[in-house]
Amino acid sequence: MITVYPSENRYSANHGWLKTSHSFSFGEYYDPNNMNFGPLRVLNDDFVAPNQGFGAHPHRDMEIVSIVLKGQLKHQDSTGGSEVLRPGEIQRMTAGSGVVHSEFNPSETEEVNFLQLWFMPEEKGLTPSYEQKAYDQEAMKNQLLPIVSKQVQSENTAYINQDLTLYLSDVEAGQSLSFNQELNRKIFFFVIDGEVTLNRENQLKKRDSARISEITELKIEANTNAKIMLIDLP
Repeated sequence: MITVYPSENRYSANHGWLKTSHSFSFGEYYDPNNMNFGPLRVLNDDFVAPNQGFGAHPHRDMEIVSIVLKGQLKHQDSTGGSEVLRPGEIQRMTAGSGVVHSEFNPSETEEVNFLQLWFMPEEKGLTPSYEQKAYDQEAMKNQLLPIVSKQVQSENTAYINQDLTLYLSDVEAGQSLSFNQELNRKIFFFVIDGEVTLNRENQLKKRDSARISEITELKIEANTNAKIMLIDLP
């Protein structure tokens, strides 16, 4: 089953310094029927103005993944982690037993756009940790590149404390990809840019998503040049 969620149906808000769209119930947007998809709890699409950001705030018992699409994002946390995240890099933070962190756009002139995802961990009370990895953007061309995973470990991949793998791909117009899946698992699919068709009948445009279950083979056809995210979930 493939259920498509159009981008315009996301909850969106403009706070001046922050423009955000939420794919799941989060913050001031509460929907008891849209709390999660498997262990995926949050997907926020954030645009933060120059010299603005989220001040120090706490988290616990969550695996937090950030992907910068444009600009740069400075991260600091109570484990001692302090990095600037740019396109082509992935950030994973295990909040575990408790962590305080901040996220800030250090640019004087350029807006930052990033995706932030929260996943429920396999167990609670883990030791907080932070990891930032660069991945090979050329290796994403017309293939699915794992960049966050528990099972797949490579120079491109950050480790996560949950049975999932997050893939990115840049697919050229007219090209297609296939993803084989076990029947008892789920797929979350998100179009970062461009337009694609799933299994010949489900058309998705920029920022549309799909929640997929009970399908063992997913065919992805690029109608235009497209950048996509696919998450294999338990």
